[in-house]
Amino acid sequence: MADPTLYLRGVVVAGLVAFVGLPIGADIVTTARIGAMTVLGAKSPGCRLAGVTDGDTVRLYCASRGLISARLIGFDTPELFSAKCASEFRDALRAKWGLRWMLMTSQDVKFVREGTDDYGRALVFASADGVPVARAMIESGLARPYDGGARLGWC
Repeated sequence: MADPTLYLRGVVVAGLVAFVGLPIGADIVTTARIGAMTVLGAKSPGCRLAGVTDGDTVRLYCASRGLISARLIGFDTPELFSAKCASEFRDALRAKWGLRWMLMTSQDVKFVREGTDDYGRALVFASADGVPVARAMIESGLARPYDGGARLGWC
């Protein structure tokens, strides 16, 4: 008879590989699908989407600056990396995948740099097929309006 702890270890390892590998694989597919999308704005010519960090933050690759983090403006989503409860973490994953899906399935995605936030991230207005990403995320129930003021909790 096979050792049940060996089976359990295999299940745990497979789960960890899927938990880590799925987002990395999705970022690779996302980059291949939308690698030609450019960021508009005088300070960010020639930038391309490199991946989705969470529901309101993306990574952009700019030839002159390398990889930068960009906060999408106009909306807020639950925190993925500092969730205060299980439901916030679940909703943060939904928002991240919702944003990724929106960007992957849109034919025309545009980013316009609007400045820099307190964390050094570029503040970027985004639209997908002519629709502001903020409006689409809010209307889909994955986000709420945010203007840069105090943030409310998600739990």
